Amino acid sequence: MRILGIDPGSRFMGYGVVEGRRGRASHVGHGVIRVDPQAPLERRLGELHATLGQVLALYRPEAVAVEGVFTFKNARSALILGHARGVALLAATQAGLPVHEYAPARVKRSVGAGGAGGKGAVARMVALLLEMPQLLEERADASDALAIALCHLAQARPGVPAGPVRSRASGRRKGAFAALADRLQPAVRRPGGVR
Repeated sequence: MRILGIDPGSRFMGYGVVEGRRGRASHVGHGVIRVDPQAPLERRLGELHATLGQVLALYRPEAVAVEGVFTFKNARSALILGHARGVALLAATQAGLPVHEYAPARVKRSVGAGGAGGKGAVARMVALLLEMPQLLEERADASDALAIALCHLAQARPGVPAGPVRSRASGRRKGAFAALADRLQPAVRRPGGVR
């Protein structure tokens, strides 16, 4: 199963693609769509839509996962983010793909960063789970998008670990989520059931 995760934004929209194969998740691609912050909102949204369409055509995911709405103190910021989320939902629907939404705290917990974990914690866990050689050097939007994709993969295929890591005790490879859960027991439970 190939999932495209989207971290919506009106100036920076992160995307990340993961694939569940042979009982593990692997990194397929990621990036940040950048638009001119000085351009009118409608032009930015149009550019985001066009570029996201290219991303969908390039990676051909089977489903799209988007970060859900969360509370904003500034109503204008919430409205603009809502427009960007709408663009992501529209592009996915036009491609005939199912869309799944996840709350930010749920996404963080799904990669082991904790509901209150910051963007740095999410980036570190994504790099660990996907065995990326170093932390993502781009904006946090890309690592957030990968975390969203991993969250959906864990929900869609319960028991599929996020990625392989070596167990220190035995030297055997095991799922990263399982290894992390072993270290954090009993605070972490493996994801189960569908959303």
